[in-house]
Amino acid sequence: MSVRKNLRGSPQSEALCLEEFLPYRFSVLTNRISRHLAKAYEKQFGITIPEWRVIANLARFAPMTASDVADKSSMDKVKVSRAISKLLKSGLIERDTDARDKRRGQLRLSKAGEDVFEEIAPLALGWEADLLAPLSADERRTLNGIMNKLQRVLDDAGA
Repeated sequence: MSVRKNLRGSPQSEALCLEEFLPYRFSVLTNRISRHLAKAYEKQFGITIPEWRVIANLARFAPMTASDVADKSSMDKVKVSRAISKLLKSGLIERDTDARDKRRGQLRLSKAGEDVFEEIAPLALGWEADLLAPLSADERRTLNGIMNKLQRVLDDAGA
């Protein structure tokens, strides 16, 4: 039996049980959450999951470059690029050319994009509240604490 090492370099020799493997479980859960939430905005606004993530990031952190959006959202650069192209064509975002580097564009929401965000954000927050409703306030705090700790582990590992 081969010995694997975990993120901290400790030996790990247990057999992989996929349905208990944390990265797999998070991935499945994240995909299910995203698809279910997308039903709330895809039909009404014609916005895909990657497009919503671009809009949400620009609403929070604009101005941003496409690379900034990819980094902040941990989305594939190709998905980000496609989403940005569609959002530019639909007039939901705008791009200003960077004065120092003409190849880089600073992205921000247009007025129409801000309006769409203002309509979708309450839907997203309501959906999140419904998802978390079975958890007590203590469980929600614990969940947030655990997620923050895991994020720090990944940040420290350079992941």
